[in-house]
Amino acid sequence: MTQKLNKILLVDDNEADNYLHKLIISEAQVAETIVDQPDGKAAIEYLVGEAGKLPPDLIFLDINMPRMNGWEFLEAYNQLPDEAQKAVVIVMLTTSVFSKDRERAERLPNFSGFLNKPLTEEDLLRVLRENFPDRFE
Repeated sequence: MTQKLNKILLVDDNEADNYLHKLIISEAQVAETIVDQPDGKAAIEYLVGEAGKLPPDLIFLDINMPRMNGWEFLEAYNQLPDEAQKAVVIVMLTTSVFSKDRERAERLPNFSGFLNKPLTEEDLLRVLRENFPDRFE
């Protein structure tokens, strides 16, 4: 059984990565909508602007970005009203190879995974099966 996610949000300043990741998600046909934001600040503004609408089901979050990095995004995200945070799965998708980044992410209450870029279809499907088992077998 497969029921598409409503929305996946990509938060990354790398346009080439966003293009590739959108292509992989589109070809897998697992989401109705794919939105990308260039940094954490833009993503927070997007989520606040979408308050009252369906939030993304899944956020792929880079760590190193200008204006607001992934860690700062998570701090700001945790301050959002509940309706902007409903059942959102957040997966770090980064080029970071530092074990301390993975350890830091694993201590976060809203941590759902840590992947190294680039996202592959196999990675995507594993994230979906682990976090949305009722929708993806």
